[in-house]
Amino acid sequence: MNARDGYRVAVVGATGQVGGVMLRLLRERAFPLREVVPFASARSAGRRLDGGLIVQPLTDETIQGFDLAIFSAGGSTSGEWAPRFVEAGAVVVDNSSKWRMADDVPLVVSEVNSEALDGHRGIVANPNCSTMQMVVALKPIYDAAGIERLVISTYQAVSGTGKKAVDELLGQSRALLAGDDPPAPDAYAHRIAFNALPHAGNFAPGDDHTDEERKLINETRKILGDPSIRVSATCVRVPVVNGHSESVNVETRSPLSAEEARELLRAAPGVTVLDDPDAASYPMAIEADGHDDVYVGRIRRDPGHDQALDIWVVSDNLRKGAATNAIQLCEALHARGLVGARVV
Repeated sequence: MNARDGYRVAVVGATGQVGGVMLRLLRERAFPLREVVPFASARSAGRRLDGGLIVQPLTDETIQGFDLAIFSAGGSTSGEWAPRFVEAGAVVVDNSSKWRMADDVPLVVSEVNSEALDGHRGIVANPNCSTMQMVVALKPIYDAAGIERLVISTYQAVSGTGKKAVDELLGQSRALLAGDDPPAPDAYAHRIAFNALPHAGNFAPGDDHTDEERKLINETRKILGDPSIRVSATCVRVPVVNGHSESVNVETRSPLSAEEARELLRAAPGVTVLDDPDAASYPMAIEADGHDDVYVGRIRRDPGHDQALDIWVVSDNLRKGAATNAIQLCEALHARGLVGARVV
């Protein structure tokens, strides 16, 4: 396919929250499209989406003839169908956790390590939302001073769990505000309304860290290309509809002042610095919602360590944390001439 004529793009998981944002961003960002085709589960096949697109089922026949396939459909679907799309000639950008830690699959954030795309073998992995926003903020610090250790606490919105969790938060909140008993929790182990759950993700048998915490640890090292970085992570689910927040303590390998870090971040692609505490200016989820940048503020020296900084990082987890980066990776693949080309 000649890129000048536009690409034929599949969006797998198009009826989900992230899939819907992906479809919208493909239009908003004017990606060179010849055709976009939404895919979802068999029960959604035939459904008409906004713009008149008709949802297709995943079959060996329907997946033929695509240049790119963007997945946001869960690990089991990606595990089965991503290789089939590759065999049919497409490059896959996958948003699930299925391929992220595979040695032969690049894990890429557009502003951080887009050069890793050059070695793709047909599948490119999109990182976890919490990792994504954090490494955008960490990249200029890492390049300037190295990173010895990270201590991370996340405050993750319920949209990261899906629409069911959003509905659960809103339903419980309405009931409590009306003085009624809230509906029993379903999306989470405990009530999320007016609460904070130190349990974002799932605990694997025998592991005292959730999979969200393990993703922060392992994906950060892979994206930055430095397995020696020590990482401690605690992931918390909070009663916020959309927009993840993170408190990150960064121990650098060489001295870096808060002022120097602030200037580095101001110059970094994809970053907006909001850091004027006297004016109550700092990143908040309600301001990041609907935007693509990573917002950073509260940049300050750690008083307990002479070579560490504290920063506060906020981003829209459905956009930059998932859909936007996936589309940016498609744009980077196009710019680098890598659609239809791969290392063999």
